[in-house]
Amino acid sequence: MSDLASLSLFCATPEQVIESRRRTWPEWGGILNENQYYERYARLDQMEHAEESKMITWVLAPRYNPTTIDFKCSCETYRRKGLVKYPGDNEAREALYYGIAAVYAPPSNRGKKYGLHMMRLVHWVLAPHANLPQFPKEWGVPPEIEQSGGALFSILFTSIGEGFYRASGPGGEKDGGWQARSVISMTWEVPEKPIENAEDPARWVWLHHTDMNEFWSKDVLFIKNSLATATEVGFMPHTKDPMATVSPLPDGGVGSFHITRKLWGAEKAINMHEWGVKLLDDESSDCPTYATWSVDVQLPGSPSLVITRICATEETFVALLAKLQEVARKSKIYDIEIWGLPRGLERVAVRMGGRHFEGKQGLVLPLIKWYGDHGDTADIEWRFIEK
Repeated sequence: MSDLASLSLFCATPEQVIESRRRTWPEWGGILNENQYYERYARLDQMEHAEESKMITWVLAPRYNPTTIDFKCSCETYRRKGLVKYPGDNEAREALYYGIAAVYAPPSNRGKKYGLHMMRLVHWVLAPHANLPQFPKEWGVPPEIEQSGGALFSILFTSIGEGFYRASGPGGEKDGGWQARSVISMTWEVPEKPIENAEDPARWVWLHHTDMNEFWSKDVLFIKNSLATATEVGFMPHTKDPMATVSPLPDGGVGSFHITRKLWGAEKAINMHEWGVKLLDDESSDCPTYATWSVDVQLPGSPSLVITRICATEETFVALLAKLQEVARKSKIYDIEIWGLPRGLERVAVRMGGRHFEGKQGLVLPLIKWYGDHGDTADIEWRFIEK
């Protein structure tokens, strides 16, 4: 590997953004051809979640030639609104966080620790420098930033395990990076026949695309109240005495982003008009019953209904599952995935035929890094870990 001081992290130029996407298409394009892959990115770039430089592509490149398209590796960051609740506070407060995605090094640059160094530097464009360790002298000087910074925490989801990201600490420490959290995932094959004795259909309301922004705004209030009152059915804490509890939020275009990203290129094949469902008469309860979803068509094979938000009790979950199977069956989707299922629903989910995946051995891991004034990442509780 070349001298670390000769490399730094830079906000990508338009040409570097194009090159980054050109590199990732062969591995991440799925069913999309190259033009469709670029078109999807172009659409996502114009959506609410990316406005005002909320979405940035970063490249690791030589300091003497930061605009080269022969950069070492790249990643994307998404500036988003979340919540934080500290012990002793009466309510949760708004917090800035970043989601990290598309971490990619071309095969020719793998095994040279370029990706590791990029992720070490990412902290320095996200977090307040006062809350980071001393910048290692052998790295030169920290990246210069204009459009980023100020994060209280950052999150990412990975299929390569925790080790690489945990070793990507902001000061070069081997254990100072992102840490994994355990989640429960369930999958179902959609049966041909509906669940018998499900809830009265008159009590349910389908949510269409035009309903979703209003729904997510209400969901933000529910999440905020849940953090304030420490209520979430079946939630199993990561730590006994957290220094802070945090949660992402689904509004600000985040929910719409997930629908568009997963479904792009298959709108004609998937006849989907409903993107959520809620139970009418329990909206004011501590645990209203509802779910939202997207459709994952980006991998070869049959599409999956992927649940992006879910809330239910053991008493209402079976009826909610029946509605999920109904919408999937109508669109000829034969698999349902609930990722981040509340533990209190695990027993009834298994009884209803769910296949169970749990913990840090799952296909996808959620990772978090804390940048707050007090506590370490291990002391932070992450609530509502969902796709």
